[in-house]
Amino acid sequence: MAINQDNVRLVFGLKLKQLRLDKGMSLSDLSQKSGLSISYINEIEKGKKYPKSDKILALASAIDVDYDTLVSLKLSKRLEPISDLLSSNVLTELPLELFGIDPANLLEILSDAPTKISAFVGTLIEIARNYNMSIEKFYFSALRTYQEMHDNYFEDIELEAERFLTEHNVEAARMLDEQQLESILKDQYHYTIEPINERANPEFATVRSLTITNANGTRLLINAHLSSVQRAFIYGREIGYLYLNLKNRLHTTALVEAESFEQLLNNFKASYFGSAIIIKRSLLVPAIADFFAQKTWQPEQLIQLIHDFNTTPESFCYRLSNILPRYFGINQIFFSRFNNFVGQNIFHMTKEMHISRKHYPHTVRDEHYCRRWVALTILNDLGDIILAKQPPRILCKAQKSTYIDTQDQYLVVSFAQPMSPAPNLNVSVSMGIYLDEQTREKLAFLDDPALTSREVNQTCERCSLFDCRERIAAPVILQKRHKNEELRKALKRMIN
Repeated sequence: MAINQDNVRLVFGLKLKQLRLDKGMSLSDLSQKSGLSISYINEIEKGKKYPKSDKILALASAIDVDYDTLVSLKLSKRLEPISDLLSSNVLTELPLELFGIDPANLLEILSDAPTKISAFVGTLIEIARNYNMSIEKFYFSALRTYQEMHDNYFEDIELEAERFLTEHNVEAARMLDEQQLESILKDQYHYTIEPINERANPEFATVRSLTITNANGTRLLINAHLSSVQRAFIYGREIGYLYLNLKNRLHTTALVEAESFEQLLNNFKASYFGSAIIIKRSLLVPAIADFFAQKTWQPEQLIQLIHDFNTTPESFCYRLSNILPRYFGINQIFFSRFNNFVGQNIFHMTKEMHISRKHYPHTVRDEHYCRRWVALTILNDLGDIILAKQPPRILCKAQKSTYIDTQDQYLVVSFAQPMSPAPNLNVSVSMGIYLDEQTREKLAFLDDPALTSREVNQTCERCSLFDCRERIAAPVILQKRHKNEELRKALKRMIN
């Protein structure tokens, strides 16, 4: 078992405590038989100290096991889940301090109630296995949680972005474009920028960019099918890596190479920086304030803002998730992205983030998302445009969505466009805003009849709306829940 050296003390302490309890010995009993103090043994069992060989011999003799058994890294079946956790690189790769967790305290928790914690960890591991959660997916989940904890707003990166703009004499009312960002990479950072050769490297056909650094310098390879806006974001993110001095980095946009949480975190920071220098908060905040003050819903104005800021709908929505909590007090929001192939009634959620105590929508496995969501209906609309051979364009729709079970209401604004460079693949990105009383007062256009209102749910499998025309699956989870509830009531009547 490959285990990080820092965790060897914990394994030894867990094993010693388990063997002591199996023998029915108290700390006092072990202290008397081994000649070691109670406080010292207690620190060993908590993983704070690792004894020297002579003390290990004394402990082994006191609990009647041989030396090799005690120092072996193999834990009993009851503690195998903790062993699996320590054998993985989760604890060593995750910078626990970012989440306000002292690693020493975490290890102490493990040592205080090893069998109960082992059962808990084992449950998490089993859930992860059932959902095919790799260590990379765990890192992604941790990153989303980190963003949500900070309302997805990071003042330090905002300030660095503004310092960069000042250093490069970017005027307050001006925005950076692709050519300026490319020039900075070439002239200041001595990058060579060239297209990806798909014939020589067909495996990179769907990769947007690839960064290669060696003794000859740095080459940035760009997918030839990208738009100017997409290239600008890649240049901005690349500058973010350099300007923020983020050494441990990803080299492609595919994210399959992520080896640590730090790499994903640095990729997020560089991307945040790239968005901040392209979509300047000093210009975005007043533009959104003007839009919110309008009495009517005007989707074309939002699309025009996307063009004005030389960005994509996804980057625009994501940038909104940075500024809405901080500058508008709108902090119950979610962001989601769905992919859909033209003509197929299959939708995959590929990104989500909740800056909210509410949790709609959410990633599900083996269930069917509610087909009433505007995030899905807008993809069908775009598919119809493409099938009709009309020129594809950015679509924007909004919907006031009321969730049937909770009556929570959201304003959901969705954009859809073809996903370059993948053929026949469309993507929708959505921003959901929870409509409490304070938020309703800030959105002047909410009462516009042009805004549609619909009752929605999470998935067909959980939905009680039986006359729904859009339903594509039976409410099996809801039915099972009701059946179990009736059984519980019957049992309660029998007992009483």
